[in-house]
Amino acid sequence: MTVDYQALPQHKILCIDMKSFYASCSAVIEGLDPLDCYLAVVGDLNRQGSIVLAASPKLKKEFGIKTGARMFEIPKDPKILLVEPKMATYIRISTELTRLFHRYVPKEAIHTYSVDESFLKVDGATNLWGDAHTIAHKIKKDMEREFQLPCAIGIGPNMLMSKLCLDLDAKKKGIAEWTYDDVPEKLWSISPLREMWGIGSRVERTLNRMGVFNVGQLAKYDLEKLEAKFGIMGNQLYHHAWGVDLSDIGAPIMEGQISFGKSQVLLRDYKEEKEIKSVVLEMCEEVARRARNHHKAGRTISFGLSYSQEEFGGGFYRSRTIEEPTNITMDLYRVCLELFHEHYNGKTVRKISIALSNIVGDESMQMNLFEPKRWQKRELGYVVDRIRHKYGSAALLRAVSYTEAGTAKHRAKLVGGHKG
Repeated sequence: MTVDYQALPQHKILCIDMKSFYASCSAVIEGLDPLDCYLAVVGDLNRQGSIVLAASPKLKKEFGIKTGARMFEIPKDPKILLVEPKMATYIRISTELTRLFHRYVPKEAIHTYSVDESFLKVDGATNLWGDAHTIAHKIKKDMEREFQLPCAIGIGPNMLMSKLCLDLDAKKKGIAEWTYDDVPEKLWSISPLREMWGIGSRVERTLNRMGVFNVGQLAKYDLEKLEAKFGIMGNQLYHHAWGVDLSDIGAPIMEGQISFGKSQVLLRDYKEEKEIKSVVLEMCEEVARRARNHHKAGRTISFGLSYSQEEFGGGFYRSRTIEEPTNITMDLYRVCLELFHEHYNGKTVRKISIALSNIVGDESMQMNLFEPKRWQKRELGYVVDRIRHKYGSAALLRAVSYTEAGTAKHRAKLVGGHKG
């Protein structure tokens, strides 16, 4: 199969990424040049095992310290500055950057993908500001002049191509552009597959077992076999391998992969089953809340534990599909406990992960003669959500959150999971 690119939309979409955003913001706050300092943003300076949330470009390049490293891995060098996060400040700066984008395009042409990454469709702005490259250079200069923050910008005919251009080209050059003509040379050569936006490690392993190791092989694979293996996501994977993405600005790039999840690195090692279950219940509550916020429910519940490094790591991640879709906290908790009892081997736990996938709309519910109050349980979840939204996330907490094992009470004081 070949693709008729002439029949596809020929947009000019910018994908803008702030380089090491948290570290760059903290560097500016400290009066330092983000590109010329050695700075790491660490979750908690009082804990040697605390996670590095961001590292300045020079710290990454010269010391090999990356996001996700532990504080004890950072060398004791006097030129390295360690700071705690200022999440509320980072969010304010991100908001101001979005206002900067409004100078060039209307709000409906902007999609804030994350706190440090945005998409801009500049098709209608070229007559006013110049071509896409000119607009990208103007935005980059505005950011450096007004915020002293560096960025990289990828340009493409759709959201997928602009994101891939950003990750694989623009982050090295500053500004770069990919067109459909670049697909055979630049897109098909991508390997390993996890470097392709939208392909995680588990999908990569499955594709590898099918004999697919780069994007070019994926583009030439039999479409019917991909759909038989992955469902609708197989169709998306195939067309993305050809650089085809018909998503509108603001739509999820891989709609078939929508899920709601939460992963939490615990403040200490948890050994007692009762303590572990307390945190699992809190996290089920949060995952269910996220699903309800989007009026969604899911049939597949995934649960994983990562063991302490003191016990040489390891862990498990398993999924179970239930008959009826749910966003009820105790439904998630019941399945997580089943997986916990089946796979937990008694080691100390340092990280817990929970996800709800196989998502559908929450407009209706199948009634069950053996569970007549199921509808009330779901409605109760929405009522609790409204109270928390109005009065704060700590307004209503489960009793386990007030025990020594609970984390929700502490996390309610945080912004984005970290100190404000």
